[in-house]
Amino acid sequence: MTSSRRRLSRPVILGPSAALVLMAAAGCSSGDASASVTVPTPSPEAAAYCRALHKELPSAVAGQERSDPGSGSDLTAGWGDGEIVLRCGVPRPAKMDDAQSKAVDANGVNWMLEQLDDGRPRFTTTLRKAYVEVTLSAAYAHDASPLAAFAPAVRKTVPDRL
Repeated sequence: MTSSRRRLSRPVILGPSAALVLMAAAGCSSGDASASVTVPTPSPEAAAYCRALHKELPSAVAGQERSDPGSGSDLTAGWGDGEIVLRCGVPRPAKMDDAQSKAVDANGVNWMLEQLDDGRPRFTTTLRKAYVEVTLSAAYAHDASPLAAFAPAVRKTVPDRL
């Protein structure tokens, strides 16, 4: 019986670019959508508020268990499989200069709404000494109720700017 498999006479070594392509593909195939959360780079003052906030965040939001992104940073947190992602210490969004921007109040915390191109809502606190951003999955496109879960922690740890 003859084998139809061809044997390589020498080992195949992937070059750096091929290895990067394979690693990127492996990263893209991860089931954890929150793994690619960008960690903000706030001022030292804002970072201190964010570290305090991180300790006060709830273990569950809107029925989603806490599942922080792989970065292990005190500036990011997540719930579910990327359903709800929080980043603290983000830059002030340019959209805050738009008088037509929409805002909501959730238990005493004001949030500016931005609709992302893929339909997901992103909310950023206003009038706070550190900007806290919450991005919700498309499942929450018309539901800002998860923001209420963050209000006690934000009010306790991130002072009003005024």
